[in-house]
Amino acid sequence: MGQQKNKSKMLPKSKGIDAASVYSPAECRRKVKHIVLNEANAKIVEEFLQIQQMQDKFEAADVPMPNKIVMFGPPGTGKTLTAFYIAERLNLPLIMVRLDAIIHSHLGETGSNLRKIFEYAKSTSCVLFLDEVDAIARARDSIDEVKEMARVVNTLLQCLDEFDGSSIFVAATNLQAELDHAIWRRFDTRMHYDLPEETECKSYISKLLGSELVEPTIIDDAAQLLRGCSFADMEQVMIKARRKVIIEESSMDYTKIKNAFNDYFPNTMVQ
Repeated sequence: MGQQKNKSKMLPKSKGIDAASVYSPAECRRKVKHIVLNEANAKIVEEFLQIQQMQDKFEAADVPMPNKIVMFGPPGTGKTLTAFYIAERLNLPLIMVRLDAIIHSHLGETGSNLRKIFEYAKSTSCVLFLDEVDAIARARDSIDEVKEMARVVNTLLQCLDEFDGSSIFVAATNLQAELDHAIWRRFDTRMHYDLPEETECKSYISKLLGSELVEPTIIDDAAQLLRGCSFADMEQVMIKARRKVIIEESSMDYTKIKNAFNDYFPNTMVQ
């Protein structure tokens, strides 16, 4: 799939700016060097990627290819990184939709902008990523505004139904309970994210420390300290600790990590 030549086409614009940000496979690779997936999600991703290389067999069997993924769960747990990872593995650019660009005060324009970005993805092989999809996909029976927002949901449904070709659509939300049920049914692949378990914490901390030589007990103790944190919170704590190492021209130890934790005070760990 990644070997297919993309057609040259300009990104659609809205409010005078591009409706999306573009990341090359090489840029995606740099972003995902520390990614950690739990066992269930790693299996889902690997199977999804395997299927993308078997298009001829699926067509011969008249079985549709999966091309739409929805990821849901708390913020900072790896949803966005997974989108980058899929793009990197497929050797495709990641097209990250900018909600600030496509959502318009004239809601009729929102649906039009949405359709344009999907048309772009249909004509250009890519991974189209829409974060905070709940902003335009809330349950239609709970929308208080004029029926325009319901029309935006209808437009999204039509775009999903018509989405074909070599591109992949990935959506993420922290508010899965608020998504319209019809939106859920359009996704052939669903991934649930949660706060990392201890083994995932250890793996992530080890990756963040990289080539630094540390005692295994430091990683164990740090994982206990950071239990209940998201990956995003853990990253910020470890960055603070590594900065101290550089400033003091010293080595990493548990005290630096604990001090960094106390300085950062993740929202998930307020005491």
